[in-house]
Amino acid sequence: MRMDQARLYELTMRAIGCALAQDAEGATDAMVEIGQNGTWHDVYGSCCAYAEVGKAALVKFYGDQAPDLSRGDMWALEQLPGKTPTDPYETFAIRFIVAYANDDRDGAFALFRAALASSDEDYVASVAALLTTAASLANSALEHTRARE
Repeated sequence: MRMDQARLYELTMRAIGCALAQDAEGATDAMVEIGQNGTWHDVYGSCCAYAEVGKAALVKFYGDQAPDLSRGDMWALEQLPGKTPTDPYETFAIRFIVAYANDDRDGAFALFRAALASSDEDYVASVAALLTTAASLANSALEHTRARE
């Protein structure tokens, strides 16, 4: 049974808020509740919300230099500020955010399905890395914007 959508939204926003505030325990608690009381569809929905945070951060960071998807431009892994994947979970997170930012929903879903099909440990670590990477990008974009002002 799918989680009540209002509760899913609340937990997803709590996870994002806690991650932005670097409250690992709060973010973990929210993510655990989603994982334990929701379906994989619910987790995927939360992942898309996390990726939306990452996408917004990239747009804010790059401003008018951001790729314009309507012109055929695309985001590339190299454009993620300060992000060079060092482990498979961070690689998953960055690839998911880039696919999502490029409106490649099939690619993002394929990445999620691969994580879901992996071990429980790898799946949980991949989703956690997605949230922390998105929050890190958002915090970096905020610092970058403040430095330019």
